[in-house]
Amino acid sequence: MRSLTLIACSALALAACGEQASRDQIKVVGSSTVYPFTTAVAEAFVNQNTQAKAPVIEQGGTGAGMKLFCGGIGVAHPDIVNASRRMKKSEQEICAKNGVTDIIEVQVGNDGIALAESIQGPKLELTRKDIYLALAANPMGKPNTAKTWRDVNPALPNIPIKVLGPPSTSGTRDAFAELILEPGCEESDPAAKALKDSDKTKFETQCLLIRSDAAYIDSGENDNLIVQKLSTDPNAIGIFGYSYLEENAQRLQGIPVDGVAPTYDAIAGGKYPGARALYIYVKKQHLKAVPGLKEFVRLYTEMWGADGPLAKRGLIASDSNVAAAAAKAAEMETPLDPASLK
Repeated sequence: MRSLTLIACSALALAACGEQASRDQIKVVGSSTVYPFTTAVAEAFVNQNTQAKAPVIEQGGTGAGMKLFCGGIGVAHPDIVNASRRMKKSEQEICAKNGVTDIIEVQVGNDGIALAESIQGPKLELTRKDIYLALAANPMGKPNTAKTWRDVNPALPNIPIKVLGPPSTSGTRDAFAELILEPGCEESDPAAKALKDSDKTKFETQCLLIRSDAAYIDSGENDNLIVQKLSTDPNAIGIFGYSYLEENAQRLQGIPVDGVAPTYDAIAGGKYPGARALYIYVKKQHLKAVPGLKEFVRLYTEMWGADGPLAKRGLIASDSNVAAAAAKAAEMETPLDPASLK
């Protein structure tokens, strides 16, 4: 992005200078899962506002995006962060420390953490327990030595465990650990649930930590690269947002988890174990200072319906009540209540 000119005040003083300081482009960072939807909104925004500069949208993961978003107020800092999980209390506290005090939380829709394989793959059907025993670094408190899926479950094929998934900075990985690994851990070891309250660090090491050997391959934040690799390796499994599975239905097939395949209806109805909400977080302090930012957020709310443009990109629409509440928060510029965060 070209260098920006400040009017009447420094880059770090946007909050104090109000409308006087601005940049001529909206800046968005964060989740690769939410990226396609925000990009679609950006395309529509430019089409409707031919004089506007195209928003700058970068994907680097929810966690990394939160760090940038919470870095401060001013033209050097993003206006919006895409998030494939809810903001953490610890992240909000960093925001507040750096002057980002009014944050608008907007749930833009739903998604499923899809496990997928090539259409030439073995047509795996897994449980959360299978996945936990295959991918946890320390299942039931012991180092993971499983090499094949059959090592995990005698009913599964004798093929190597090879899973291509998101990095530790990804909200998809955080959600995968919470929605898939944690229940699998508790099913494998009934004592794990009590451990969560008595020794959180030990619980995370046993239940949420993913192994770092060749069984799990950190594939970065570009989910399209995972799709490409699955197309050439029928025995590999990929983990990414549902929209990437839908877009590549001719090449990939979803893997059922606990007997439920990752489909639009299963995710929308909450039946799929990996169903989750998607968000954008907006700096209220930037709304008046950054040209078009409020209009951009409003356009998002107009495009996320079940029959809207974002659904055609793979976004799963929120329940009507949830969508209405999110649209109201965006329109009224209602700040997030930090007490609701974990």
